[in-house]
Amino acid sequence: MWPPPPGQVVAVSCQWRARAGWDSQIHPFVGVASPDGAVLSLPSAAQPKVAELIAATSATSSSAMGAVLDAVGERLADLVWAGSSWGKGCFRWTGHPVELEDVGEWVARDDPRVPEWLAPFNGEVLVAWDEEGRYAAGVGRKMHNQWGHELAVATEEWMQGRGLASRLVAQAARQVLADGAVPTYLHSYANQASARVAEAAGFGDQGWQTLGLWGRSEP
Repeated sequence: MWPPPPGQVVAVSCQWRARAGWDSQIHPFVGVASPDGAVLSLPSAAQPKVAELIAATSATSSSAMGAVLDAVGERLADLVWAGSSWGKGCFRWTGHPVELEDVGEWVARDDPRVPEWLAPFNGEVLVAWDEEGRYAAGVGRKMHNQWGHELAVATEEWMQGRGLASRLVAQAARQVLADGAVPTYLHSYANQASARVAEAAGFGDQGWQTLGLWGRSEP
């Protein structure tokens, strides 16, 4: 469900939490928070327990949504995915990527010229080549569903500082929009280089957060 009730944290049961995601792995928890509210997507078995925890926390802690999220997050791993760790990141999205120059070519992810890190993505990948035809930078597209496609980018060290990453991200975002989905871009708050790429491509920080449980390879 989106949007959540204003200022509230809502736990919802979602069948997708028991299904393989974009990378063929199961992701038992996904959460998104905006300045207006937050939704925690959970397996059906965990949803009632988390909903009870949210209600109890909301009644005893600060009414601020951030305080409720932090308190719930500390307990979430025990209720959903033992051994994992709670964390937050910057969640960006755009409907208007910057009109930067197209510098990439869409190719199959199993193209022999494509580096290994792009292989897990579940769609074509966008690649920029140097003047000699070598891989220089690329964008992978995590097609979570028909509505949201998350972009990830990396540039070879010897090609950094030339604006390739932001141009590729903007180009990929335009394609996602043309396909009828919303392009998203996630990064750690500590990764300022990634933040600069996002800003340059038109993914402003609107105060949204990605909420997750990390630290294990599989549930």
